[in-house]
Amino acid sequence: MAQADLLVELLKTATNGDQLAFRKAAEALIQEEKAKGHRILVERLIKSLQPSVFPAGRGPALKPTHGGNGQHKDLIFEITPERSLNSLVLSEKTQTELKEIVEEQHRAELLHAHNLHPRNRILLAGPPGNGKTSLAEALACELMYPLIVVRYETLVGSYLGETSGRLKQVFDYIRTQRCVLFFDEFETLGKERGDTHETGEIKRVVSSLLLQLDALPDYVVVVAASNHHELLDRAVWRRFQLRIELPMPTREQLTQYIESVSQRCQTHFGVATEKIAESLLGHNFSEVEEFCLGVVRRAVLDRKTDDAKSITHLKLEQWRDRLKPVLSNASTNGKDRG
Repeated sequence: MAQADLLVELLKTATNGDQLAFRKAAEALIQEEKAKGHRILVERLIKSLQPSVFPAGRGPALKPTHGGNGQHKDLIFEITPERSLNSLVLSEKTQTELKEIVEEQHRAELLHAHNLHPRNRILLAGPPGNGKTSLAEALACELMYPLIVVRYETLVGSYLGETSGRLKQVFDYIRTQRCVLFFDEFETLGKERGDTHETGEIKRVVSSLLLQLDALPDYVVVVAASNHHELLDRAVWRRFQLRIELPMPTREQLTQYIESVSQRCQTHFGVATEKIAESLLGHNFSEVEEFCLGVVRRAVLDRKTDDAKSITHLKLEQWRDRLKPVLSNASTNGKDRG
């Protein structure tokens, strides 16, 4: 395609808000300039496509309104996502579901033309350390949206109506732009209203949350993560169009993850990754990453990144020793009870 046609296509897709088509046109333009040997221009174009730059109000006719005094800034913090979906170890089913969400968001205009809306509310459930936060970041990276994380320490107030009011401030702000809004430990806000041990204030917060979710535009993607999804209110649960469980990793998944860390850190562990995975089976991704980085740090300091076999064996032994006191106490307590 001639450069003039590419530029026209680029402007057309940007005007229509079709992010997927825009990226394809931009990549085609980059390839054409690369073929011409315009190296500096190519580097600048590639850098401009990276998700480290997020213009305020990316959608058409969206003007950021910061609520006058910008109080929302104390309730959230914004992250530039760097982790891609392909960097995560996910089941094929989960990968497919998330890619469908990305495609729906990128081709929202086509769905709108058929009186349809892209899905934009995702619930992640499962034990801690298995990648719920990383998945939210990866989704934001794929969408080329900023990741906005809710800060509970400033959101939750002690006075009547305070939390609901602050929650409204957050939603009023995020409506001004295309973004991924992330709620970690979502049961803090969305707890079951039928729980007799909860106060009326919690019930008001849940009702306010439901109203805000219902009024949310489809260009804002909400990702909620919960370690205790059984505590969520049934009406809150129903608001989420996609519900994904992230269980403890299998041995195959741990093997794949350890290999990815080895490649990323350019360190050869010197022990078959399957054997390391078998030794660490039962731990979550976060703990396994902690182990791998411990090996990498020692290998870098000892200049043994080409073959860290002795270090890996040492760290595996240390890892087992680290668990012994916990297991010993549990065993002792069991004997006492017997």
